[in-house]
Amino acid sequence: MATKRITTKPPTDPAPAACQPCGGSGTVAATVRVGRKRRPVGQQDGLCLNCFGSGTDPDS
Repeated sequence: MATKRITTKPPTDPAPAACQPCGGSGTVAATVRVGRKRRPVGQQDGLCLNCFGSGTDPDS
């Protein structure tokens, strides 16, 4: 009777870490201000300057 061979899969590369400021989405909310007193009226989406929209942590 032959011995049973057990093979294991090699470890796969871990998923890239998500960018902290945008949470991996690639966009961040920027407050829109209007008027002479610069009151906030809403928010708009902007490109994350930490990861430049890729969503992955540039330091990993």
